[in-house]
This record gives sequence, structure tokens and C-alpha cells, in this order.
Amino acid sequence: MGMFKRSVSEAAGHIDRRHTDVPTRPTGYQQTASRLHSFNRYEIKYLLDEFKVPALRAELAARMNSDPFSPQGGYPVTSLYYDTQDLRFYWEKIEGLRFRRKLRIRLYGEPTACTDDTPVQIEVKQRVNRVTQKRRIAMPYGSARRWIDGRRSPSCDPAQRAFVEEVTTLVGNLDLRPIVTTGYLREAFVGRDADLGLRVTIDHKVHGRDRDFHFASGAENRYIIPPKLAIVEVKANERVPYWVTDLAARIDMSVVRVSKYCQSVEAFGLAPRSRFGAPELIHELPSPTA
Repeated sequence: MGMFKRSVSEAAGHIDRRHTDVPTRPTGYQQTASRLHSFNRYEIKYLLDEFKVPALRAELAARMNSDPFSPQGGYPVTSLYYDTQDLRFYWEKIEGLRFRRKLRIRLYGEPTACTDDTPVQIEVKQRVNRVTQKRRIAMPYGSARRWIDGRRSPSCDPAQRAFVEEVTTLVGNLDLRPIVTTGYLREAFVGRDADLGLRVTIDHKVHGRDRDFHFASGAENRYIIPPKLAIVEVKANERVPYWVTDLAARIDMSVVRVSKYCQSVEAFGLAPRSRFGAPELIHELPSPTA
């Protein structure tokens, strides 16, 4: 337990930027994820009707660059979230704790093509007041599942040891287990010139499931966000440029407190729908295969 408390204290203070990625030779848009292995950001999320996405896309393309590793039309992102039996991480988010976190395994790429050798990211995403912090390392999918599900710590570079020990202790002390997956198709834009550090993503067809957690299982998914809505996330290192907030107002984008993890938990009845959620998301969701 002492190790667990020490890890929390260290995480709340500052991020150890010495972590490097396990050499799994990522390609394409996986390279973006591998380079961004440790960072702080401010985030704002919006809901946007899919009919208005082309207008947003055109405005962003005029001021930003497309992510160089993102194929035309976007790329799939799939995440497996871990929590306690009583959903501690879920309730920390719902209650708005100033320090909260979650653990996930994230795949960038087509889930049906995922094998034990496919590189994935093991991430601790945490919120400290208004700042979002991410720490992550990459490793083959099979190794990640043996570590998190099988409780078998991986061999790693000495620079990664502190992070690996923190995750191992977190998983063991809280008896974390897989709860839900989320998935979506993501378009990504990156800032240029004066807006370096700015990143805007548009996530379409946000779906998930609460069983059959292997990424390549082919199990049925359900929409956890109405498919007529896209989630737009604006991420900045220090401040969001004025032109972004002005654009959001002109296109009538709604600022929203939404967590894809929490939406998935609620969509499958693992917890009651939060009264703090966006009005657009309170109504019953459709249940076709995503």
C-alpha cells in the first residue's frame, strides 16, 4: 500500500518525462501516439451535428494541418478501460474530483487486424484541476494483456520502470478489471505557426461494448453517443486560441462535459445515466451495430 500512495503523490506533482516507448516499430498514425508519450494539456469538448462537420472541417483545414500520420477520412481508435468492481474511476469523474485518473489500453488502427504483436498504448490519463495529463508506453498487445489482465509485469527499459511499477501496483491494489471498450473514427488536425501545440480532433460513430474485450473479437458494438453527433475535442498546451472559440460559437458547437468511458458505462446499464450529462445525451440511444 505504501508504494501505491507514493505513486499517487508523484502523479499529482509532476510527470516524469523520462519514459520512452517500447520499440515496437509503429507505423502511420501509430507514430503520432508513440511520440506523444508524456504531456499536459487543457481540453475542451464539444458536440456537433454531423451535418455541420464539413463546415468545421473546411475552417480547420484553412488554419491547421491535417495530422501527417492520419489517412484521409480518419483512423479507428479503440480503447479498453479498466476500473474497480464498484467503478471507482467512473464515480470520480461523475463527482468531479480535482484529481482523478483512469487506465486503458488503446489501439490506433483497425481492431479486426489486431494480433498479439500489434503495438498498443498502455495509458494512465489523469486530471489535476483543469489540466489533463497523459503518460503512456507502447508494447505488443499480447504483452499488454498479460501484464494488465494476467498480472505479469513486463520486462522493460530502466527508464520505464517507475511507470510500469505504478501501473502494476494500481492494478493489483485496486483489483482492476476490464469494464467496457469504446471506439470511433477520428479525424485529427494539428496547429501551425502561432498555434503550435494546438490539436483538434473530430470523433465519429462513437460506440462500445461491455463484453468480449479482445480488440479483434468481432463482437457486436452499440452506439454510446447518438450517431448523428460527433465529438470535437480541442487540446492546447497553454490556452485555446480565440479563433477556435469564435469558430465554435459561429458553428453552434455545444460545450459538453462528456467522457466516452462514462457514456459507455451508462449505455450498458452498469451505472445510472448521470444528470450532469449533456441534454442531447440523456435520451435513449439507438442500439444498432456500430
